[in-house]
Amino acid sequence: MTDIKVDLSKYHNGLSRRHQMIRLLWSIVWPLGTWFLPRSLGMPWKRFLLRLFGARISGTANVYSSARIFYPANLVMEEYSCIASDVECYNVDKVFVGAHATVSQGAFLCTASHDISHPRNPLVTAPIFIREQAWIAARAYVGLGVTIGEGAVVGATASVYKDVEPWTIVGGNPARFIKKREVKEDGF
Repeated sequence: MTDIKVDLSKYHNGLSRRHQMIRLLWSIVWPLGTWFLPRSLGMPWKRFLLRLFGARISGTANVYSSARIFYPANLVMEEYSCIASDVECYNVDKVFVGAHATVSQGAFLCTASHDISHPRNPLVTAPIFIREQAWIAARAYVGLGVTIGEGAVVGATASVYKDVEPWTIVGGNPARFIKKREVKEDGF
């Protein structure tokens, strides 16, 4: 076995001090400013706080108080989109949640990782796109650089590392195609 020596004194955090300070302030403001609000109340206040920290969020979008948003300025939510309870939105890069899309409870959206081929494991990021009418079910994981197509469904506890085609249902780890999603014309 060979000894690999890495000079850690040259390590550089790619996130600026300003970015880090905003995150620190956000990590205090969000829990203190929202923990007391019932699930169905306080959405205007939560949207205000998110916008104050740079999020682009529709007036009809919902973010639950127990959701954890890493960096609001990297969050875009269109009309009637939802980030449910206990969602971990690790948005070091952009996360786009399209109109009428839902990210269910306990899901994990992860826009960052590390380059394991480099001796210092530098941070790498890529955005996540969740298109219109898509549904990320409970406790699913969506990795960096993934696009969840329009109307697609990611099954509960699935782990998605590649793009999901529109109007398909995937599940498992790693997520695999299950079937095409069919929506009834009358909506019932």
